[in-house]
Amino acid sequence: MSGTKRSLISLTIVVVVTLIGLAFAWFAGANGATKGEYSVFFLCALVAFAVNWLAYIPSAIAQTEKYYDFVGSLTYLSIIIAACLLAGPLDTRAIVAAAMVTIWCVRLGTFLFSRIQDSGHDSRFDQIKVNPARFLVAWTLQALWAIFTAAAALAIITATERAPLGLFFYLGALVWIGGFAIEVIADRQKGAFRKDPSNKGKFIKSGLWAWSQHPNYFGEIMLWTGMLIMALPLLSGAGYLVILSPIFVTLLLTKVSGIPMLDKAAEEKWGDDPAYQKYTEETPVLIPRPPRS
Repeated sequence: MSGTKRSLISLTIVVVVTLIGLAFAWFAGANGATKGEYSVFFLCALVAFAVNWLAYIPSAIAQTEKYYDFVGSLTYLSIIIAACLLAGPLDTRAIVAAAMVTIWCVRLGTFLFSRIQDSGHDSRFDQIKVNPARFLVAWTLQALWAIFTAAAALAIITATERAPLGLFFYLGALVWIGGFAIEVIADRQKGAFRKDPSNKGKFIKSGLWAWSQHPNYFGEIMLWTGMLIMALPLLSGAGYLVILSPIFVTLLLTKVSGIPMLDKAAEEKWGDDPAYQKYTEETPVLIPRPPRS
């Protein structure tokens, strides 16, 4: 395939992804707060794409992915701030949802940025950062990722009909806190494992990683599910589209860029190691389970 044809395909993907994100936001936010002629949800989607496209320009010129994950977190922060400013005044549920997303994105953004600074590069971008059109696809997909993932939180913040705090709020908050704790603990355990020189070339199978091969991803899915539970009393009509939030996160992590990529790399590195074979046979891929005694 020629370079020109590949670039045209990439630009077509950019257009399709953008239309999907804007259409989703248009319908999901139809019953929410508006600013002028447009829903706040839709305006937040525009902000998500704008942030990523603006960051893409210097990154493409420098052919660097060092700020990709940082901008991903900045995208969440930007759309949450925009939603709060455009949809206020906020009730307790909205304030809590905004705080949760802010805490999550600052923590994850700092973690991912520090990780790539330590490693020097992200191998996922070795082939695409040298092609401007393919690189633009990655940044556009990141905007779509933020729109879909934060959909339940945006629904809470931009809701025009408020509901008293009740079972769904407290249950959702509890699930979110549990998922966030699992993700943070798993990331810290893996970080400490990698920093220990004696573990060079080894795979982690201790702590939460003895319960699940990907406990951090389980925590990620769990916290966005908690956010959706918090949003349920506020949803109506097309607003129920935000149910796609945890479904999207689950599919992304289990079928696309999360577990499949990591498992392939791990198989190439440790596939012939009997200890690794035993670990993968006895340890759940995602949902934690106490290790066998």
